[in-house]
Amino acid sequence: MKKQYVHPRLILGSSSLYRRELLQRLKLPFESVSPAIDETPLQDEMPEATALRLAEDKAHAIAAIYSDALIIAADQVAVLGSTQLGKPMNHANAVKQLHFMQGKEVVFHTALCLLNSRTNRLQKRIVPYFVKFRELSDQQIERYLSKEQPYHCAGSAKSEGLGIALIERMRGDDPNALIGLPLIALVEMLMQEGVEII
Repeated sequence: MKKQYVHPRLILGSSSLYRRELLQRLKLPFESVSPAIDETPLQDEMPEATALRLAEDKAHAIAAIYSDALIIAADQVAVLGSTQLGKPMNHANAVKQLHFMQGKEVVFHTALCLLNSRTNRLQKRIVPYFVKFRELSDQQIERYLSKEQPYHCAGSAKSEGLGIALIERMRGDDPNALIGLPLIALVEMLMQEGVEII
């Protein structure tokens, strides 16, 4: 008789509604826990390194509480040229970001970590996604911000919402990475931990 498969305890280290919605697509039971970490970039830190460090910090913060779980953590940093674009946090900063990004290509680096807190095995990956923004008028920027208020999103835009209207084109291996959780890479990592997805 075949032993019944038991899913390991799965914890998403995020309070993001969008990351929760993405993870729900895999039809796995999970809990969502918001890690308390300092998300300030370090001086002279490369954007990819910032995203990876923050994702790892989130995973380890949760592992300190849950000693026998698979912990999923992610972070995203947007970059235009050599300028790192963080979360604008308010209207004035979002206006500046959107003016700066219009007509240009922005790279969204999404870091993903899967930490087995029982074995301490850490899998990590950076998944880039490239977004070319349209030329935007002041009125379009103001209307978008008043409707969407994306003040807690890197780059001041939510592609999963009205922000798609700001975008001219996109390219990358996994469109879910742009929303904040690269599912293709996550499925591979979970399978490496023996998780049955399908």
